[in-house]
Formats: sequence, structure tokens, C-alpha cells
Amino acid sequence: MSKAVSALNGASYDGFVRVSETGLRGMITLRGDLGSKKLAAAVKAATGAAMPKQRKITKGAKGLVAWMSPDELLLVVAYADAGEVVAALDAALSGEHALAVNVSDARAVFRLEGAGVRDVLAKTCPVDLAKDAFGAGDLRRTRLAQVPAAFWANEDDSFELVCFRSVAQYAFDVLKVSAQPSGEVNFL
Repeated sequence: MSKAVSALNGASYDGFVRVSETGLRGMITLRGDLGSKKLAAAVKAATGAAMPKQRKITKGAKGLVAWMSPDELLLVVAYADAGEVVAALDAALSGEHALAVNVSDARAVFRLEGAGVRDVLAKTCPVDLAKDAFGAGDLRRTRLAQVPAAFWANEDDSFELVCFRSVAQYAFDVLKVSAQPSGEVNFL
């Protein structure tokens, strides 16, 4: 059996913002009726988190739950636990119109830290990132330059961004260029 590795093997860049790939993360797409009490109970059991409201992310003892669309959640758990969480969701949602899929190896996650993090994202995403418009626990599913991405704000003013693994290098390069101090843009 091969050893799992993250998309960019922990790549990082320090500009006026630190951009770093977070490594392997367990990620599960859960589709179903988000108003279902059975689904909410299964999510709570899997992550310890409550169901998030529209464009929000909630945190529990065992993971995060992100609202992705009116019938879709993204559960973020420990990488090693993702398979077991999918199995537990399948068992808990038996008879319910729902689908849980382990998408961990299809995604890459970046953490952005520093005073200018909102500026870095604002250069590349069509989202109002003013503190009064986008606070801790807020999430957007949008575009990062030319690729789809989702990101959320953490309590410590850092952000985390998720994209497809296939575009991880592109996303990292876009964030890296955006985080370079003024006058030092180098696309090589």
C-alpha cells in the first residue's frame, strides 16, 4: 500500500502573509436534506459540531462542518478517521436520502496567516472581506482567480482555503504572488 502525501508536501511561503499547505485533512462531502433531524444527529455524532447556517462553518470536538450548498456539507476531520466517519454516517443515515463520500485525497487545504490576509484574498476572490462583512465562522464558496475554492475565517483571524488537489500548485502560486510585498512580484 502506498503512503498518502499531501498535494504540495507542506509547501509554504512567507510574504506579508504566511501561506502554508496544511497537509493531509480528512474531508467528507455529505449530501442530503439539511433540515433532517436524523442528518443533524449524524453530523453531531461524527464531529461534535452543530449544523451550520447558510455560508457558515461550525466547530466540534472531532471536526468542522461547513455549509457548501442547500443540500451539501463538508465535514473536516482527522485524515485517518475519514473512512470510519463515512461508515458511521452511512449507518446512521440508513433509510435517509443522503450520500457521504470521502473526498480527502481530492482536495488541498491552505492556511493564510498575518495582518494582510484579507488583502491577499481580496486580490484574488470576488468576496467582500471587510471584517464587518466577513467574520470568524463565515465561509464562502467562490473562485480563487481561475479555479473554484472555498474558504473560511478562523477565530484567530487566520483563514483556511480548500481547493481541488489538481489545481493546488496553481492556487498556491496565486496566493504566493498575492502575498508578496509591494514591488516584489515575481511570477517565476
